[in-house]
Amino acid sequence: MCLCGPVMLGFALLAGAELTVMGIVFTVVFVPLGLAFWGNTVVDREHNRRLDAVGVPATAEITDLTDFDWSGEESGVAVGLRVSGPGLRTFETTWKRTHHPALRVGLRLTAVVDPSGGRFRVEF
Repeated sequence: MCLCGPVMLGFALLAGAELTVMGIVFTVVFVPLGLAFWGNTVVDREHNRRLDAVGVPATAEITDLTDFDWSGEESGVAVGLRVSGPGLRTFETTWKRTHHPALRVGLRLTAVVDPSGGRFRVEF
């Protein structure tokens, strides 16, 4: 995504095409957007590695399901969870995800929790 604008801009300059303005716009928009996605992916990868290294098995029970509008076109569901496990203090949190027909209140899911940071991953 980061290279889309610069490649289009370079092609426009070399070919003499009239895509120069589009190349500039794509560069200005997609380079920061691509860098933001890249940074978010790096952070998510670090969290998952930490959970794999020190995570404790837990159970996440669904306590609430609430629909919400994710991006104007898509809708999702905010899943209320009560996370508990041996050696962990029970806590409640919200997990936002896309709709799935198997999700229902009372369903117990497998989870992994980082006891020091409170981060968790639901295995679904």
